[in-house]
Amino acid sequence: MRSAALSIGQLWQAFAQIARQTLLGGGPPRKLDHFRWLYAPDLLSFGYALRTTISALIALGIALWWELGSPQWAALTVWMVAQGTRGKSIAKARWHMFGMVVGTICAIVLVACMPQAPLLYLFCLAGGIGAFCFIGTLLPGPAAMTNYRIHGMRASGFTYAIIALDGVLAPDHIFEIAMARATYITLGIVVETTISSLFQYRLENRARNRLASNFVQALGGVTRTLGRLLQGDRRSVSTSPEVFSTILTLSDQVEFAEIEMGKHKHEGDHARAALAAMTVLMSRGLDLAALLQVPDSEGTHYQQTAAEVSHFLQTLPGRVDQDQPVAPVLRELDELCATCRQLAAACLDEEMVAATHTPVNRDEERVVSRQGQLLHKLGEMMDELRLALEQFDMSRNPQPHDHFRYAMRSYRDWRMAFTNSLRASVTIFCSGLIWVATAWPDGLTFMMFVSIVCALFSTLEQPALATKAFLHGTICVIGMCGLLDLWVMAQPTTYEMLAMCLSIPMLLGGLAFAYVPLVLAAVAYNLFLLILVGPLNQGRMDEVMYFNTALPLLLAMVFAMWMYRVFLPFDPDGLRWDMRLNILRGLRRLASQRVPELPSEVVGRSVDGFVRLSTMTPDKKSFVLNRYLSGVLSGMTIGLNVLRLRAILAQGVLPPGAQRATQAMMNRMQRFTGRYGGQYGRTARATHLAVQYLVQREQVETNLSVRLEMLRALASLRVIETELEQNQDFFDASSPYLDKAFS
Repeated sequence: MRSAALSIGQLWQAFAQIARQTLLGGGPPRKLDHFRWLYAPDLLSFGYALRTTISALIALGIALWWELGSPQWAALTVWMVAQGTRGKSIAKARWHMFGMVVGTICAIVLVACMPQAPLLYLFCLAGGIGAFCFIGTLLPGPAAMTNYRIHGMRASGFTYAIIALDGVLAPDHIFEIAMARATYITLGIVVETTISSLFQYRLENRARNRLASNFVQALGGVTRTLGRLLQGDRRSVSTSPEVFSTILTLSDQVEFAEIEMGKHKHEGDHARAALAAMTVLMSRGLDLAALLQVPDSEGTHYQQTAAEVSHFLQTLPGRVDQDQPVAPVLRELDELCATCRQLAAACLDEEMVAATHTPVNRDEERVVSRQGQLLHKLGEMMDELRLALEQFDMSRNPQPHDHFRYAMRSYRDWRMAFTNSLRASVTIFCSGLIWVATAWPDGLTFMMFVSIVCALFSTLEQPALATKAFLHGTICVIGMCGLLDLWVMAQPTTYEMLAMCLSIPMLLGGLAFAYVPLVLAAVAYNLFLLILVGPLNQGRMDEVMYFNTALPLLLAMVFAMWMYRVFLPFDPDGLRWDMRLNILRGLRRLASQRVPELPSEVVGRSVDGFVRLSTMTPDKKSFVLNRYLSGVLSGMTIGLNVLRLRAILAQGVLPPGAQRATQAMMNRMQRFTGRYGGQYGRTARATHLAVQYLVQREQVETNLSVRLEMLRALASLRVIETELEQNQDFFDASSPYLDKAFS
C-alpha cells in the first residue's frame, strides 16, 4: 500500500514537471510579476476595487429599482468618478458634476436650434466638443488624465455628445432625455462619494502626513542632485529630469490633500510654495554649475565650504522626515549661510587689498574674485533652501489667521489648444459623415463612441498612444461581455444574482485600474462593461444587440486611433522645434519688456516645458533629447540672469563704461534669434566683450559698493557666456531641426 502511495506521488511529481516544461519551457521558472496585480494585489488596490464594485452595484440596483431607462449609466458614472484617494474622488466628482451641467445645457440648446439640419447639426456637435477640448487644454495643471479641471471639460464633451445624439431620434423629448442622463450621473456621483466616505479613517491626519512625505520625497531628489554637484559632477542638475518631474507632479497633487483636510489653514498653499522654492533651488544650482565651468574658480575656501554643505544636504531628508521641529536644522543652515557670506566678504577684502596695494598680482586677484562669486552663489542657494524649509514647516504646523496664498499657475500653449480642438472636431465630423453617407443603422452608436474617445483623449499630448491602450481595454471588455451576454446573463432572474454575476468582472476592472501600466486599458474596460451588458428590468442583451453594439464600439476605437495618427499627428520634432523658438522669443521678451516677468514665472514655464520634453519619448538616454533638455534648462538660467542684469542696470550704480558694456549685451539679447553670424554669434560675442571689460574694470575699482555691484553683474554675465558656449548646438537655430544637425 505504501509503495503504491509512493508510486502515485512520484507519478504526480513527474506529471507536474512535464507540465511545467511544456507550459513554461526549459530553464528556471518564469517570473509572473506583471500579473501580481491580479493574483496578489496589495491591500489598498484590493480595497479600492472592492469599494468601487460595491458602489457601482448599489448605483445599478437603485437605478433598476427606480425603473430608469438606461440604468447602466449610473454604475458607469461610479467607475468614472472613483479614484484611489478621497481627495481625488471628491475633486473628480465636483468637476464631473460641473461638466455634466455644462454639457446638458449645451446639448439641449443644440437640439432645440437645428433639429432639421443634419450637416449643420454634425458641424455644431463636432465644433462644440472641439471647443471643450480647447478650453480644457488651457486650464491649469498637466495635460494628463489625473487633471480633474480638464476632466470637467471632458465630461462636458461626452455628456454633450451622448444627449445630443440621443436627441436626434426624438428632438421633441430632448428635455426628458437630458434630465434622465443628468439623473444617472448625479445618482452615480452621490453613491460613490457616500460609499467612499465610509472607508476613510483619520482622513485629515493622513492628508497632512502625505503632504509632508511628498515634500521629503522631492527634497531627497533635490539634495542628492545638488550634493553630486558640490562633489564635482557639474552636469548633475541638467541630467536629472526626474527631479523636476517629481516636483511638478507632487505640486499638482497638493489640491487633493487640501480637499481631504477640509477646513484647512493654507497648508496646501505653503506646500506649493515649498515645492516651488525647491525648483528655484535647482535653478540656483544651474548658476553654480555654470560658474564652476570658469577656469581657476575653485579655491580652498570654496572646496571646504562645499564639502560641509554637501554633508548637510545628504543628512537633511532624514532629519526633516521625522515629526520634529525644523528649528535646529534652520539654525545649522543659518550657520552655513553665515560661513558663505563671511568667506565671500573675506575674498572681497583680499581682492580690495590686492587692488589697492602695489605691486598688483592680477592672477591672484582673479582667482580670489572667482572664488568669492562661487561662495556668493552658494550662499544664495542656501537661502533658497531655507525658504523651502520654512514653507514646509508652516505647512506642517499651520498658524492661526494665516492669509498666505500660492495659486496654481498655467503655462498652456494656445497653438496646442487649437490643434487639440481641430483634431477632435474633424474626427467627430468625419464619423458623422460616415454615418450620413452609409445610412448605417448603428452609425449613431459608432459616432457616439467616437465622440466619447475624442472628448476623453484630445486634450492629451499624445492621444494616439492613449487610444492604443484604450483599444486593448476595449478588446478585453468585448470578450468579457461576449461571455456574459451569450452565456452567463441569460440565467439570473433577480437583481441579487445579477450582482453576483457582475461582481467578479467589475472587481477585475478595479484591480487593473489600480495597476499603473494598465490604467488606460482599465478605463476602457470599466467604461464599456456595463454598456455592453445593458442590464434592464424587462429584457436582456441578446446576441443581436450585443454584436450590433460591440462592432460599432470596436470600429470607433480603430477609427479614432487611425485619425489621431493621420490628422495632425503628434510630431516630437515639431514640438521640440516650437519649444526652442519659444525659448528664443522668451529671452528677447525678457530683455525688452517694459515690465519684466517675475523669476517664478520664468522658472515655472521652463520647468513645465522641461517635463513635457522629458516625457514625450520613451528613450530617456537619447542624445538629441538630452541636448534639448540641457538647452531648456540653459534658457531658464540665461533668462533669470537677464532679469538680474536688468535690476542691476536699473539701479545705475555701475560705472559708465561697465553700464554701457552691459547695456550693449542687453541690446543684443533683445534681438537674439539664435542665427549666429560667426562661431558664437553676435550675442555671445557681446557677452564675452562685456565680461572682459568688467573683469578689467573691476580689478581697478576701489569703491566697495560699486565693486560689489560689478561682481554681481559679472557673475550673471559669466553664467550667460558659459551657457551660450556650452549649449551652442541648441541656441544655433540656423538648421531646421536639431535632430538633423546631430545625425
